[in-house]
Amino acid sequence: MVVVSTRDAATTLTTADVASAAGCSAQQVRDLEALGVLPSAPRMPNGYRRFTTDHVTALRAYRALAQAVGPVAAREAIRQIRAAPHDEAAATISGFHVMLLDERRRALAARRALDSIGHETATEAETLDADTMSITELSQAVGVRPSTLRFWEREGLVAPQRTVTRSGTARRYGATAVRDVRIVAALRSGGYRIPEARSALDALRRFGDAGRSLDALDARLAEIAERMIALLRAGAILAEISLGAPE
Repeated sequence: MVVVSTRDAATTLTTADVASAAGCSAQQVRDLEALGVLPSAPRMPNGYRRFTTDHVTALRAYRALAQAVGPVAAREAIRQIRAAPHDEAAATISGFHVMLLDERRRALAARRALDSIGHETATEAETLDADTMSITELSQAVGVRPSTLRFWEREGLVAPQRTVTRSGTARRYGATAVRDVRIVAALRSGGYRIPEARSALDALRRFGDAGRSLDALDARLAEIAERMIALLRAGAILAEISLGAPE
């Protein structure tokens, strides 16, 4: 344990000072130091930690990065960045930008898909047998495996018709079921989990259009944009701390 003299205590920031400056709790400051996310804080003779403005800067970088990529990834990344050569540290940050750009690309693709579906109504006229699709035909048309369609059915996302055949029963997908599959496929490609896709479909069935689903994707795009801005903030701080010009 590093101990500093009492004459240096006037320049010391307490745990509470750092927490207040960075907008977090004192316990989080302690936890992040213990986890190696913050630089190790030396102790004064009375046993209290001695923090400086460098710790505040590092904590702000962590909080911005956590907003962008989540706390677990942020903790691991900052530990790596602090120990890595300049090129590896820069590549770590750049990789997060690529990840968020990919999330945005998928969400935009999902939105375009939903927008094209938006003119279809939730209440379709009865379809003839010739207008329905088999599970194989639909899986090929949408680009998902038949097992995925069966899983979506078990999750209550899709409700195909059942027809009797010589070998048992077969699934047939009418206009409404096909539309539901297309919407679920679009949402899933945009990064939505099954519960979120189910909520969007429930709204679609209640209100008869894809507007609620589009609103959900617009909210996701706005959230991704906020994360991108947070990543820019984190990158600027980390560049100042760890990624300056090599010696």
